[in-house]
Amino acid sequence: MSDSIVNLCPKYFDRKTTALLFTDPQVEVLTEHGGAWPFVKDAVLANRTVENIERLLQTAKQHGYEVFVSPHYYYPTDHKWHFHDPLGEVMHTNRMFERGSPLSLQGFVGSGADWVPALQPYIEDGKTIVCSPHKLYGPQSNDLILQLRKFGIQKVILGGMLANMCVEAHARELLEQGFELVIAKDATAGPRHAEWGNGNVSADINFRYLSKDVLSTDEIIQRLIPARASEQDEQRCKQR
Repeated sequence: MSDSIVNLCPKYFDRKTTALLFTDPQVEVLTEHGGAWPFVKDAVLANRTVENIERLLQTAKQHGYEVFVSPHYYYPTDHKWHFHDPLGEVMHTNRMFERGSPLSLQGFVGSGADWVPALQPYIEDGKTIVCSPHKLYGPQSNDLILQLRKFGIQKVILGGMLANMCVEAHARELLEQGFELVIAKDATAGPRHAEWGNGNVSADINFRYLSKDVLSTDEIIQRLIPARASEQDEQRCKQR
């Protein structure tokens, strides 16, 4: 089959078993008001990360896909931990992703823990599954895996922040748990640190090792179409 025919016959996603997942779509890491902005600004703007997450959310909602969010929150008791990893030390020292209580939203609106304003309508539509918070980087400490299984999800389209930390950690655990993985390469971004290096470089490399489908937002949107349309296109492909 020629490349032209392959391009005309993309692999469509099944909305019954495919979901979109975004880690940390929050002010702290995606806007100029967040503590991480000096480190992620260049990559976020270059990738158009916020715009691409919004496009994916909009398309997913229009076509009936489940959407999950794995947020990052820290409560006052979390700051009593006895030790931290390097990035964790930065987050706790600077009170990033801070919430006053797991039972109250007082002080939440507009804080670093709040949703990016452009994404908020999609996340707070009453349909998005917002999981309990992950405390480090992967979903081992929250209810994401349980939620995905309860909704019958087999394939996860993954984006969010930070590319080389929470996104990659979620990707690794999803694979270990038996899920198929698609990474939205321009719906994420990594930090650049003078001493620790460029997280975008490591993420780009590791994404290729972890997922056979590392796709652009445009490519993913092309495949997020109603089942009837995909069936018609697949039938045309078979006739070629």
